[in-house]
Amino acid sequence: MRRETRRHENKENNRNILYLGGSLIGIGVIAFAITFILYGNKMEEQGDISSQKIATLVQEAANDSKSASSQMGKTVEESANDITNVESTNTNTSTTNTNTSTKTENTSNTTNTVNTTKSNVTAESTKNNEQTSKENSVTAKEKEEQQKVEEQKDPEFVKPVEGEISKEYAKDNLVYSETLQEWTTHMGIDIKADKTTVVKASADGKIKSIKNDPRYGLSIIIEHQNGFETLYANLLTSEFVEVGEEVKQGQSIGTVGNTATFEIADDAHLHFEITKNNENLDPTQYIK
Repeated sequence: MRRETRRHENKENNRNILYLGGSLIGIGVIAFAITFILYGNKMEEQGDISSQKIATLVQEAANDSKSASSQMGKTVEESANDITNVESTNTNTSTTNTNTSTKTENTSNTTNTVNTTKSNVTAESTKNNEQTSKENSVTAKEKEEQQKVEEQKDPEFVKPVEGEISKEYAKDNLVYSETLQEWTTHMGIDIKADKTTVVKASADGKIKSIKNDPRYGLSIIIEHQNGFETLYANLLTSEFVEVGEEVKQGQSIGTVGNTATFEIADDAHLHFEITKNNENLDPTQYIK
């Protein structure tokens, strides 16, 4: 709408310019004719110029005026056409710019779409990697816990010496003591064996202590996993091991003796106890 209004205004201006130019040319022709008439009269008086020559000059001036008017009209029309062409060029340029802007926006949108897709793929890949890492971490943790469970299995015990059990475990009932001549509790078992019989570790562990106990005589204590401990008492010797030493099941740790004051009246034997967290257990329930 704005362009149509502008074109209409341009045409009106061109028409006004044409009328103004024609008027000026007409005024010039009239002025020229009057001048020549006056000059003719003067020349007539002088006898130098004839009236026919004056008429010829007037006709030529009129023709020149018409030619100038036509040329001016053509010039004005060309100017209008030039203005129209310029407007058309501007319109085409604006359209081209609009198309270019649209293409740029499309390109930008495509680029943004590609970048968004890449970002989504990267995020998904990162999420998958994190999930895999988490699964691996859980698997490793499960393996570690399983290994800990395996490591915390209760030890399996074997008899430290071969022989018959001469006195049973008695925590909740009483057994008769030949040495004390009374009924008492008995927190372990006595395994009958000759003096100097080699005593072996009942399970893997570490030597916790070697001592002369007032009641049980020369004694060795081995600590095992899960809070288990074994006591080997009434020994003759303990020269095979030392405190802090790691021992294996079946490894020699001492020899049978007769050093326990509370059981000195009994035959030679090994007094053997098993405890867990300082609580006495029945060894016969654990020996394989």
